[in-house]
Amino acid sequence: MGQTADVQQRTFHGTLVRGFASSNDCGVDSDSDRAPKRRASLLPIFLIVLVDVLGLTIVLPLLPVYGEHFGASALVAALLVPVYSACQLFSGPVLGNLSDRIGRRRVLLLSQAGTFIGFMMIAGAHALWMIFLGRILDGLTAGNLSVAQAYIADNTEAKHRTRAFALIGIAFGVGFLLGPAVTAFLSRLGMSVPLYCAAGLSLTSMVCTFTLLPADEAPGRQAPTTASADLPGGRRLGLLDWGRYVEYFRRPVLGGVLAEFFFYQMAFSMFISGFALFAERRYSWHQHPFTPHEIGLLYAFSGFLGIIVQGGLIGRAVRVFKEPRLVSMGLWTMAAGYALLGYVEPVGPLLVAVALSSLGNSVLRPSLTSIVTQVVPDAERGVALGLMQSLASLASISAAPISGWLIDHQHLTSWGWFAAACCGMALVFRHWGSASHSQRSAVLTGG
Repeated sequence: MGQTADVQQRTFHGTLVRGFASSNDCGVDSDSDRAPKRRASLLPIFLIVLVDVLGLTIVLPLLPVYGEHFGASALVAALLVPVYSACQLFSGPVLGNLSDRIGRRRVLLLSQAGTFIGFMMIAGAHALWMIFLGRILDGLTAGNLSVAQAYIADNTEAKHRTRAFALIGIAFGVGFLLGPAVTAFLSRLGMSVPLYCAAGLSLTSMVCTFTLLPADEAPGRQAPTTASADLPGGRRLGLLDWGRYVEYFRRPVLGGVLAEFFFYQMAFSMFISGFALFAERRYSWHQHPFTPHEIGLLYAFSGFLGIIVQGGLIGRAVRVFKEPRLVSMGLWTMAAGYALLGYVEPVGPLLVAVALSSLGNSVLRPSLTSIVTQVVPDAERGVALGLMQSLASLASISAAPISGWLIDHQHLTSWGWFAAACCGMALVFRHWGSASHSQRSAVLTGG
């Protein structure tokens, strides 16, 4: 239940580095004398990502309710979530290319500084425009996690990368469990206290990067490989390169899977942008409407379930059911959870609804990402995964206004059902996507 980021990204991170392999392997020699340096750099990266994710997950459960305290309507408050994604859609490729030229560590520090200033501006805001400005600044410098991933790709031998990115997944899991719990308890001291805590964590992350992370050389000075010279695979595409992405949607299986992913992200973004606003209107505890305390505990509960799934269950589930069937199961489970949210009011059924949506969400992104990496050539994995990130941002931008409008007009049941309907649309496109992949795999294996 986090923004663009949640514990399900463990598999995503593992596949992302394989997508980068075509352009980064040329700059990572396998000499044994360099291996100790690479292993030593993993602990700082783990700490940096953990602290960054903690800061992010402290803010998310609080942000829309915090905006309402400055006079924002539900519609306007919901927009505080996607404004970050919109800015990241523009800045992500720019920061990635900048890190190729001047090095990962410098851009990581720049990105963390932007997050720190953004959090401080939000925490000390005395008007709604300051909250939006803080979110915009954070979004325009939002390269913390992607640059950290690239640093690992540059400084870890290929045979150690999957294990290295598993550490990133652990950091996400711990962050999405502890961050909302911190919000739940600190919000009782004041709405701005968790935000100042998030800013402090961001500053701590900067200190860790500056003092613990070894300086790196700019990887962009290396000679490009043949694969990296070809488009659309082999290089990171920007926002203005969307015309080149059309090819991916025209491909059999891949186009359907990308459509499944977009509608899944629409449903998830409806939840992320609107749940806090929905919960304070629909639910009560001891005859008092839900506050960031109760909302944070629900986020933490969802994060706990995500850790259980990502910590071992999904690997066994893939071996038993395979990814295409897991996609179907995840979409049905997620749809049931969101539809149930639209109806229930007692806390007991609420926990069931949150559990269903969390379990479905925890298997969907890893499964869809795995299928994408299986149906594209190695040289195009990086661009295909970048396209998935862009689709996630577009889904956030599209879903938040709908979510805010429905809640603003007290269409609370419709809010849950719209999210469930997005899962239904993903199930429709499954016929041309993951289901087709399952049939083709069965033919190839003779099953």
